[in-house]
Amino acid sequence: MITTDICIVGAGPVGLFTVFEAGLLKMRCHLIDALPQVGGQLSEIYPQKPIYDIPGYPEVKAQELVDNLMKQIEPFNPSFTLGERVDYLAKQDDGSFVITTSDKTKVHAQVIVIAGGLGCFEPRKPVLENLENFEGKGITYMVKDPEQFRDKKVILAGGGDSALDWTIFLSDVAEKVTLVHRNETFRGAPDSAAKVFDMANNGKIDLILSSNLTKISGNGHLQSVSMKNKAKEEITVDADYLIPLFGLSPKLGPIAEWGLNIDKNAIEVDTTDYSTNVERIYAVGDINTYENKLKLILCGFHEAALMCHSAFKYVYPDQKLSFKYTTVNGVNAF
Repeated sequence: MITTDICIVGAGPVGLFTVFEAGLLKMRCHLIDALPQVGGQLSEIYPQKPIYDIPGYPEVKAQELVDNLMKQIEPFNPSFTLGERVDYLAKQDDGSFVITTSDKTKVHAQVIVIAGGLGCFEPRKPVLENLENFEGKGITYMVKDPEQFRDKKVILAGGGDSALDWTIFLSDVAEKVTLVHRNETFRGAPDSAAKVFDMANNGKIDLILSSNLTKISGNGHLQSVSMKNKAKEEITVDADYLIPLFGLSPKLGPIAEWGLNIDKNAIEVDTTDYSTNVERIYAVGDINTYENKLKLILCGFHEAALMCHSAFKYVYPDQKLSFKYTTVNGVNAF
């Protein structure tokens, strides 16, 4: 059981900044995210995209902003559970909560903050017969531990940055790496695409273009993957693992079952402190909705600050909150 003051569901930019605001008030945070790394959409979908509306930054790349946020919260020593989806919420007799994840990690917290952006990102899955039978038995949709693929035959499918980056990385880990893409060109970074083509030309990886996955086979564990090209020719490749990287689809997920007031997949909040209709549960960032809501990162930062001042009363019910400016008080580490 992980014990913390605030459990933040979502480790995107607003979730990360919540750690800073909570830390100023001496509240510890644990963050849970279904993605294998922090940063949310910024890191997963457009890490190199420039952002122009962050105060103090005329221009900042998405991943640079995430990196700076991580540096900013270092003094408060947050803990993380990544690559796991929040599944269950159980309210305790004292009003606190226990969250259980998809991998059965349990987190006990006085306050829950939902900062899940557009929701829980779920992988877009290929349409293959018996796909579910091989999930966790050779088919995985993210790379949590590259050593899992050490000396294995790995097939990756996709044409974005994730597919390119993991192909390059796993080429030094796996026995054999095959990248399958339905088109002739990639939508990922040109430098990464050029490197993948060079690796294929030099025989370091196998590259199969203009082909779609058609069949998976195995006896208790994945053994081979079949694909068909434009000429309708079928190719079958031996494989220990298949990693489809077709992007992510945002969904509210199990949070929808928590008894929260929801409007069009967004959580309704009280703008005085961004609390939900369930006591001790707050929602900040793009996941919430209210009149005149703007889905901007800087608005999420504002919401996080007000929310933390409200949450203080649950973490320290016997103390009076004394607001102090960081320019006067500084940032004191735990």
